Amino acid sequence: MVLEGPPTSPSESAEPTAVPAAAGSAGPGPALPAAPAPLRNATPARALHVVVLGDSLSDPRVHGGRYLTKLLQACPNARLDNLAKGGFMVNQMRRRFENEVLPLLPGDYTHVVVFGGVNDLYSDETAGRTVSKISADLTRIYRAAKAQGLVVIAITVSPWGGFSKWYNERRARATLELNAWIAQQQREGLVDHIVDAHGLLSCGDPERLCPEYEPPFHDGIHFGRLGQDRLGQVLLETAFAGCR
Repeated sequence: MVLEGPPTSPSESAEPTAVPAAAGSAGPGPALPAAPAPLRNATPARALHVVVLGDSLSDPRVHGGRYLTKLLQACPNARLDNLAKGGFMVNQMRRRFENEVLPLLPGDYTHVVVFGGVNDLYSDETAGRTVSKISADLTRIYRAAKAQGLVVIAITVSPWGGFSKWYNERRARATLELNAWIAQQQREGLVDHIVDAHGLLSCGDPERLCPEYEPPFHDGIHFGRLGQDRLGQVLLETAFAGCR
């Protein structure tokens, strides 16, 4: 499905070769300009086919996923299959990836964006979702995607301290633990790019969304257009920097 967002419930170019002088000319032709340096860690300019795994923050049906439009606007030839669903926990994201994407691989998918975890974090009591269980499910996604040659892009859990009905000190610690673990996966080689939504979307109070990013939701967990645009811009500048 093509680009279908916040949980509805707590839920290089080679060096130029010399150009020989034309026969009968007085000398060599004009010097070619130096080749530009390649973008470091940039995605090569090629057809992109991206699959997105996430919850309501990435699900357009519930007003999420605007951050993905930045990619489509900057990379008009990109294809996007959005499998995010409001309320999804990471184990549900994993099952959908295994059931709907892995059977199609190897194929023309190039990247996977994985953005989830907040629903798990506040379901520690009701669903028994611990950091170890969340990280185990994420590991299965990362490993399977890497084994099929996909570029893996992981987004950390965004600030949700304003979701006061469900946020507490224990879940705050778990959020930091999970995000630290996600960041470690790039060093371990399971993830190609990390976008730190937690740091990116907070200001002043590191546990809460920047106030200007909240409208129109004001629930402390979902972020609106400005936050979505901010996340999309950083994603474009890092993981998809060479798509143009």
